[in-house]
Amino acid sequence: MSKVDQQLEDLRAEITSELPSDISVSDVKYEGPELVVYTRDPKKFARNGDLIRQLASQLRKRITVRPDPDVLSRPKDARDEVLDVIPEEAGVTDLDFHADTGEVVIEAEKPGMVIGKHGSTLREITQEVGWTPEVVRTPPIESSTVSNVRNFLKQERDDRRDILEKVGRQIHREEMSDDEYVRVTTLGCCREVGRASFILSTPETRILIDCGDKPGAEGEVPYLQVEEALGAGASTIDAVVLTHAHLDHSALIPLLFKYGYDGPIYTTEPTRDLMGLLQLDYLDVAAKEGRAPPYESEMVREAIKHTIPLEYGDVTDIAPDVKLTLHNAGHILGSAVSHFHIGDGLYNVAFSGDIHYDDTRLFNGAVNDFPRVETLILESTYGGRNDYQTDQEDSEQRLKEVINETYEKGGKVLIPAFAVGRSQEMMLVLEEAMRSGDIPEMPVHLDGMIWEATAIHTTYPEYLRDDLRDRIFHEDENPFLADQFNHIDGGEEERREVADGDQCIILSTSGMVTGGPIMSWLEHIGPDPDSRMVFVGYQAQGTLGRRIQNGWDEIPMNRGGGRGRNGKLSLELDVETVDGFSGHADRQGLMNFVKTMNPRPEKVLCVHGDESSVQDLSSSLYHEFNMRTFAPKNLETFRFK
Repeated sequence: MSKVDQQLEDLRAEITSELPSDISVSDVKYEGPELVVYTRDPKKFARNGDLIRQLASQLRKRITVRPDPDVLSRPKDARDEVLDVIPEEAGVTDLDFHADTGEVVIEAEKPGMVIGKHGSTLREITQEVGWTPEVVRTPPIESSTVSNVRNFLKQERDDRRDILEKVGRQIHREEMSDDEYVRVTTLGCCREVGRASFILSTPETRILIDCGDKPGAEGEVPYLQVEEALGAGASTIDAVVLTHAHLDHSALIPLLFKYGYDGPIYTTEPTRDLMGLLQLDYLDVAAKEGRAPPYESEMVREAIKHTIPLEYGDVTDIAPDVKLTLHNAGHILGSAVSHFHIGDGLYNVAFSGDIHYDDTRLFNGAVNDFPRVETLILESTYGGRNDYQTDQEDSEQRLKEVINETYEKGGKVLIPAFAVGRSQEMMLVLEEAMRSGDIPEMPVHLDGMIWEATAIHTTYPEYLRDDLRDRIFHEDENPFLADQFNHIDGGEEERREVADGDQCIILSTSGMVTGGPIMSWLEHIGPDPDSRMVFVGYQAQGTLGRRIQNGWDEIPMNRGGGRGRNGKLSLELDVETVDGFSGHADRQGLMNFVKTMNPRPEKVLCVHGDESSVQDLSSSLYHEFNMRTFAPKNLETFRFK
């Protein structure tokens, strides 16, 4: 008998001894980080709401109780009983019964009403029918991504359960080494912005944190082939942790499955959905531009199938010697600061991912309160000594002035924006400005993936700022459903009509002008001196956005039938940059993030910034807080213990 099987036998015996004699345990399994207890008496389990909590506390494991399939009532009979228990105003839109696991997935407009106070309604459902309820939100704006992901995972339930059991056995395997060390290897985003990728390794475990590409730099991928990275191959990695869905962090995760990886990806639920959306678009853009995509769409589905979603604040075993906790990073929907607790109190490492320290219209500010952190890997996008962003209120005021000036001239405002994060921030600013009369009411056209990304935001309001979440819960107050927002479905004819029409605002991807529908809008609006292009997000070095920002007024255009001559387009429109809307903390925010950590880390590695930015931030943290700081290069390894 293997150690894991023996462990499960021992757990089953311990659980049985703790339960009342009339509650049976028919099986105990690991599924991912969770311990699943099967019972023939689910109704009795549900009557005692504290039982599971007591067991989880005693065993120090996350526990799910499921009914034995052969004691379940028929779905046809159970359906009516479930609906009788749930208040009608919860707005149940679907019930899906899965006899193999004894779960009923309940989709509802108001999931909180299905859950009930402290889970009381969920327990009542199990008491009545024996099935274990799982609740998901009905998206207020229909999202093809959310729908496709949910349907795909439903189809792949058998495969997924096999994956989870395999992962569970890996997590709880016997530790093989007596050595104690913690290493971090930098595989990308050091002294550069983009292609974030790191390996965290111990004698037992190798964890890959992020795996992105570099915007505007074709062919520069994380160093996945070098010995320090994957060693004997992708199969030597035990787990992948994704901090957020932006492509400079997530684009190449499916490539791992092409290389033979077959393990879990830990991230938040919204990041899983956004990851799929952005990766499929990444392949689509590559194909349209005549580049060979680095992997097939099938690998995107593999990544989604292997994802284990975690909620903020949940401490989760992901290896025999590593616990992971995700915390809000304030950057984009579902973005997370990833905290690793290694060994039995041996060492703690936190990866900031991308962070925004202060509250924004969309998100609460990044969490930096941890029991312990010895080493912090900190983003430094705006870490330079002069990288102070304009106060958000001042930025919003300036944006409104630009819109009003352009409107008076009869022009249009073109805003290149990232589909995820910046676009929704802009939508909130524009909706409020029109509602309060600060700018004239006019159409706001959303092109590219912006509408779909917005639909995903409304599916997960619990990840948004408290007051915004409350507005989304009330459909008539949902700012994303305001009348002025118009979804462009990607047709060139519709774009031409908008370009030839009255004053309006256009939000379009890509945010760094590296392709996508923004190129079409430049053709249509670029020659109009009354219009204005407004940059509201970071423009990485080497991107067309950075060049236009720096004064280029003639740009290459490779599209057939365009207005440009000899493959070039003259830009006559004004170009403006309005700082202060970035999803990244500025210099002061980064300093404050470290300053207010309690206790402060002993070491900080400054990454994800241009060379001068990481060196400036590293130097300032050293002088200000007397801590050891580094501005590593790619392919360096740090041994911390």
